[in-house]
Amino acid sequence: MNFETYPFEKLNNLLSDITPNQKFKPLTLTIGEPQMETPQFIQEELCNSSHLLKKYPKSAGEDVLKEAQIEFVRRRFDVELENSQIIPTFGTREVLFNLPQFLLFDKKDPVMAFTNPFYQIYEGAAKASRATIFHLDLTKENSFKARPSEYKEKLEKSDLVIINFPNNPTASSLSLDELCEWVEASLEYGFVLINDECYSEIFCGEPDHSLLEASKRVGNSEFKNILVLNSISKRSSAPGLRSGFVAGDAKILKKYMRYRTYVGCAVPLPLQMASAKAWSDEEHVKKAREVYRRNFELAREILGIEIPNSTFYIWLEVEDDLEFTKLLYKEKNLKVIPGSFLSRGDFKTKHVRIALVEDEENTKEALLRIKEFLQFKGR
Repeated sequence: MNFETYPFEKLNNLLSDITPNQKFKPLTLTIGEPQMETPQFIQEELCNSSHLLKKYPKSAGEDVLKEAQIEFVRRRFDVELENSQIIPTFGTREVLFNLPQFLLFDKKDPVMAFTNPFYQIYEGAAKASRATIFHLDLTKENSFKARPSEYKEKLEKSDLVIINFPNNPTASSLSLDELCEWVEASLEYGFVLINDECYSEIFCGEPDHSLLEASKRVGNSEFKNILVLNSISKRSSAPGLRSGFVAGDAKILKKYMRYRTYVGCAVPLPLQMASAKAWSDEEHVKKAREVYRRNFELAREILGIEIPNSTFYIWLEVEDDLEFTKLLYKEKNLKVIPGSFLSRGDFKTKHVRIALVEDEENTKEALLRIKEFLQFKGR
């Protein structure tokens, strides 16, 4: 399989011959990994459950975790799920890679479409599935929003479509009405539709909607062709817990569950117990959102950017993303990710992604360096 080099490896190669300015301490705003401590109550539950390591975990997940995730969906999105409509998973990365392979296996000439720029696992899954790839371009002209009407010819030919809203890396969101358009397109053209919703809990303004809500609104109460993924990584500052779920169409999930028994991705029991605690609590999530809100307020004050509703990313427009990244690292000892490493297409050199995942002090320092760099270069 001919997989693309991962973005962070590309970044290391891009910067390998550059000596950064040693007057500044190194700062890295590349990866979407929360730098806050995982809340203490989650850590304590993990320790208290360590005796369960002596037992094999079930592929289907323990009831306590499944119930916590079902309650999260009910509490957050006012959607009632049956047990058959959700599967706890080992984070969402493994699902994003193996679920497309499961869904496309019996297709003679599979076609998979996904938003562009994108999380590179989507592309890897398409290649592993031997699928033809269609990109659903998110551009400045369409406000980095995917509307089905823009991609009619591609969607008519697609077997599987992955969208990602709230979006990484552009920080754009879709309204409930806009999500409804996607459900209707899925039903009209017959493709399976996945929304990767792992940033749904990181918002500065109004809470983001779920594709499950949209499915109910258009009368698709059984979630035919509709699946959503969510994860605890961003929500609870706990990427190491590897706790996620896939929810929606019970007919798809029943067959997928059997497939998963062969994949070997069951979540260790102590992680499930700690995850159940995290999914059940909202207070720690509110505290995390306040940190990201303040980081964005700093970005508005220092760089003059408009605060996005969701995620913790700045999608900064530049003249040349590769040159910007190299010079910023050389002069300010600060790393960001070029947009061309996260996308394919003609617009790929116009942005860099900046992850505001540090504490207030480091975030302010990084943003001031970027401001000085932009002013000095006249950008």
